[in-house]
Amino acid sequence: MRKIIHIDMDAFYAAVEQRDNPSFRGKPVVVGGRPDSRGVVATASYEARKLGIHSGLPSSKAYRLCPSAIFFKPRFKVYKAVSSQIQAIFYEYTDLVEPLSLDEAFLDVTINKKNIASATKIANLIRREIFLKTKLTASAGVAANKFLAKIASDINKPNGIKVITPEQADSFIEQLPIGKFYGIGIATEKKMLKLGIKLGKDLKKQSKTELIKNFGKSGYFYYNIAKGEDLRPVSPDRKRKSVGAEQTFQHDIQSIKHMRALLNDICKEVEKRLRKIEAAGKTVTLKVRYPDFKTVTRSFTGDFYLNDCATFSRITQELLKTTEADKKRIRLLGVTVSNLNINQTVLENNQLELPI
Repeated sequence: MRKIIHIDMDAFYAAVEQRDNPSFRGKPVVVGGRPDSRGVVATASYEARKLGIHSGLPSSKAYRLCPSAIFFKPRFKVYKAVSSQIQAIFYEYTDLVEPLSLDEAFLDVTINKKNIASATKIANLIRREIFLKTKLTASAGVAANKFLAKIASDINKPNGIKVITPEQADSFIEQLPIGKFYGIGIATEKKMLKLGIKLGKDLKKQSKTELIKNFGKSGYFYYNIAKGEDLRPVSPDRKRKSVGAEQTFQHDIQSIKHMRALLNDICKEVEKRLRKIEAAGKTVTLKVRYPDFKTVTRSFTGDFYLNDCATFSRITQELLKTTEADKKRIRLLGVTVSNLNINQTVLENNQLELPI
């Protein structure tokens, strides 16, 4: 029986800004694009969330919802520094730490450096130490696996803790709305609701065959989590899966020539980021968002590991032809490289044939 903790900082970016600007505490704070830009909200304080502002919302709409909100441009250098402080606290208790982002991580404390038997006690000690050292609050979920710990950390936010014991797991899952399941996104939730799957108990009634038929390989995962089973270990050497860059435009663009030039600039940034971590990838994905916020992706996977702008640019130009870019205006373009190798030899192939 493992003891897993999921620590999740509360409105992290916004909380850092409120901490560093005391006069804004208790006020709606938005971190992300400026309200007069085409950017989006990265994080909103809880005061702003009460007004309907959330991550991913266009900054202009956030401003309409709350004209008095204080908007901050992200300070990632500061957030990374604070994140390093928080992670140092985690490692005081265990080396089995799996960061998911700057503001959240899984910890396996089954065996821990301080020989504390109670995972709940460890979670509260960590939350207390985070507050003492950073003046920021964190929420925690404690359970026997990652799936349950992740869900639990969100239940008593902000500045709360939720423990799901093995004895409570079945009843907890059965009453959980399907949209609250970690790993089930909006599109999957809609499909499940159409199939009459509203709660965990409904998902639990589905056979493995039915779930695989309706949801492909993900059906295996859904079948297991419906029973509270998650054998994934906390992986301290969790590898980065992708590197990308994207740009939201101040004004929608329609010129294909302009799009190509912008794509080339984005590919240059992707190359720069890949070379910084000595990585390359086989899969290149183009992301296109239209003015109505409909977003499409197109991907190409080759036989070679690539990390040069010229090849990325050529691939994405071809992928662009498979979208409606010649018929519709474009709000955002992005390029992501995945299927990575890191710190390995890159097989250059500038004459790569693209079967697109």
